[in-house]
Amino acid sequence: MRRGEDCDVERLDPKKTDPEYFEYECLTVEEVEKLLNESVEKLNTILQITPSLAKVLLLEHQWMNQVVVDKYRQNANTLLVETRIKPPCNNTDPSLEVDSAPSTSAAAAAAAVTSSTTSSTTASPSAMPPPIVGTLSTYSKSPTSTPTIGSSSSLTQQYRSQMCPVCATVQLGDKFYSLSCGHSFCKDCWSMYFETQIFLGISTQIGCMAQMCNVRVPEDLVLTLVTRAVMREKYQQFAFRDYVKSHPELRFCPGPNCQIIVRSREIAPKRTVCTACGTSFCFKCNMDYHAPTDCQVIRKWLTKCADDSETANYISANTKDCPKCHICIEKNGGCNHMQCFNCKYDFCWMCLGDWKTHGSEYYECSRYKDNPNIANESVHVQAREALKKYLHYYERWENHSKSMQLEQQTLDRLRQRINEKVMNGRGTWIDWQYLFNAAALLAKCRYTLQYTYPYAYFMESGSRKDLFEYQQAQLEAEIENLSWKIERAETTDLGDLENQMDIAEKRRTTLLKDFFPVEA
Repeated sequence: MRRGEDCDVERLDPKKTDPEYFEYECLTVEEVEKLLNESVEKLNTILQITPSLAKVLLLEHQWMNQVVVDKYRQNANTLLVETRIKPPCNNTDPSLEVDSAPSTSAAAAAAAVTSSTTSSTTASPSAMPPPIVGTLSTYSKSPTSTPTIGSSSSLTQQYRSQMCPVCATVQLGDKFYSLSCGHSFCKDCWSMYFETQIFLGISTQIGCMAQMCNVRVPEDLVLTLVTRAVMREKYQQFAFRDYVKSHPELRFCPGPNCQIIVRSREIAPKRTVCTACGTSFCFKCNMDYHAPTDCQVIRKWLTKCADDSETANYISANTKDCPKCHICIEKNGGCNHMQCFNCKYDFCWMCLGDWKTHGSEYYECSRYKDNPNIANESVHVQAREALKKYLHYYERWENHSKSMQLEQQTLDRLRQRINEKVMNGRGTWIDWQYLFNAAALLAKCRYTLQYTYPYAYFMESGSRKDLFEYQQAQLEAEIENLSWKIERAETTDLGDLENQMDIAEKRRTTLLKDFFPVEA
């Protein structure tokens, strides 16, 4: 008995029964800042380094603390050079070197990167401010040599005049700032340079002004020298954007003006719906949800559509002639089951074939038939065949997109008629709710069907493609039947409609289970 109960629980587990099941949470900006700061503080505690250094290291290693810790303990110099905190050893002053032995203390490494040469005492890691997003401190002020702190030579260095290599003005040494590479520039030049970079949308990737130097400029130097509040705020926004984009578990909601950030530990191409704006997107690639097509294939398809869609639009017409009476017909609904208003002939909008033949098990018009002798044809013939194949799939891709729009119009008209019935006392809204459930299921099924065409276009011929096209055809046939019944909902039997809904959803689920790329 217990075993049977366990089987029932397993059978009802959505992780095993629903191929689109996905666990995620929607976070605010403040919640994400707290999450990132916790990672910074954790690394800061483990390695005893400044929050600024911890943040840069996490940014370059997808916020994986353990990876940073392992690399840091193996060879601190190599890690700091790879993350552009330090220049290569042959381009820096020997005083900036960090002992690369595994026993090197993390605190010594951080102090070497900071390499401050001011007359004031350098802050130790324990004395640094709390790790708040947007605060870094790994730069040097005044000349690059390091005198004894508090000595008379320190004061001499501080007030010694030098020329800025950018603006060619001579200023006191305390007006100059340099990075770990030793390149020194005056405050005004740094400030103007930073504002230019921020205006271009660059933040965490701002580099040294010197030619052929790629040392990263830390945030604390930027925020120290940029005095305009608007530019400082923009810089912090851009930096936060870079932090989120570099974190593998975080995604910005692509909805317009939406500030929600989605987090999931499973990096998979699954449907994600924002709780704030309702936008649906693929968590892995952040584009429109596209099951069963994977992210790489849908990118290739959209690129191809952008290049060839005008050709497709030129060749494909918006109207077609009735195959029986040849009168011009314009499609005004989402269903591909057409009935000529003149001769009442039932035919398929896509292939113009008799609709009666589409009741069979194989929905042939959704399948593209390759030319078996195409390899022996001329280049021009092969090019025409390639365009013909593309148009076959593009026309169906575009047709289902338009069908969803037309079915929404049908649903709006249906809602108006139901409202009239309710006002006239013929039932309540609850009595007619099943129609809206059917319309929602139809939209979901047709959306999945639309994205089967890019998948089929890039599939190689073989038994697996034959199976896919068979399931695709079955799904398409049931979708058209469901669409036909919804458009005639007021005369459709409730039981018949619910049965059709169940069949369509099972076809969709079966196809996704067999072909949806659930791996990350």
